[in-house]
Amino acid sequence: MAGNNFGIIFSITTWGESHGKALGVVIDGCPPGIDLNEADIQRDLDRRKPGQSVASTKRKESDRVEILSGVFEGKTTGTPISMVIHNVDVRSSDYNELSEVYRPGHADLTYEQKYGIRDWRGGGRSSGRETVARVAAGAVARKFLKTHGITVQAYTTALGGIRCKNIDPQFAQKNPLYCADPEVLDRMLERIQEIKGRGDSIGGIVEVVARGCPPGLGEPVFDKLDARIAYALMSIGAVKGVEIGAGFKVADMLGSKCNDPITPDGYKTNNSGGILGGISNGMDIVARVAVKPIPSIGIPQQTIRKNGSPATIVIKGRHDVSAIPRIVPVCEAMMLLVIADFMLYPTVRRYGN
Repeated sequence: MAGNNFGIIFSITTWGESHGKALGVVIDGCPPGIDLNEADIQRDLDRRKPGQSVASTKRKESDRVEILSGVFEGKTTGTPISMVIHNVDVRSSDYNELSEVYRPGHADLTYEQKYGIRDWRGGGRSSGRETVARVAAGAVARKFLKTHGITVQAYTTALGGIRCKNIDPQFAQKNPLYCADPEVLDRMLERIQEIKGRGDSIGGIVEVVARGCPPGLGEPVFDKLDARIAYALMSIGAVKGVEIGAGFKVADMLGSKCNDPITPDGYKTNNSGGILGGISNGMDIVARVAVKPIPSIGIPQQTIRKNGSPATIVIKGRHDVSAIPRIVPVCEAMMLLVIADFMLYPTVRRYGN
């Protein structure tokens, strides 16, 4: 199976399945001399692990990370960094009946059509659990970018049709949904309980912001910074849409309102999302993702069996009501990996101020 690698210079390869023995990642291209230990990785993994909010699955995984290589005496050595996270709370028997039937909204059918075989235990490689390896890699990228004064934060701006009216990044760090607006948090929590009681699921919107990026990140034409960010975020299983800056609102704007005026002190607005011509301009880099509802629901759905006959399925097992909030650190990780990769490009140069 191809497609398990991401990045050009700061590159990663993830491996493992939802119900296999473990998941992990190998990072190549991380510069030497970066302070790094397992606690640095664990902080981000703890934000993604299950069982921390009312929207989360009841599967209990400690997600303890072990660094196998690439770190010596608390510093990266410049050699490949390998990390492993063992699966602990696995109940594959919950999925036995799925070996002969395809779940709507999942990759069950497309995987089997492509490879002629699939791991039906929780979705195998296509499971959201695969993202634990991305978050581990993103934590390493975070440590590298910190040496350049670059930070990345993601937060929830909509959930189940309830949208934030005001964005408070600090508040987002203090609540289990990473909700950015204190005025709508309780409504979001109530909405989750309502949908959970129905056996259904909900989606939402996550905003990701990179601060402190210098001008000059990104390459002309096909390796534009915004193109790589969109590619990275769209690679997350539950993401069905990505926008940069003002995003789809630009379709209704006039050029006189969409353009960001340039002054001696910099740009007055940031409709571009910090990227012009595929190259960072020094403003905050802003992206948003549309997160679909979790497809595993307790409501009867129409599908087919392996023999092609029609069937009705009710998904059992332990599942999230929403990919939010656990997808939030995953979105951060993918933005971190893109920025770290471009920071190491040899064509990144600083002209003028």
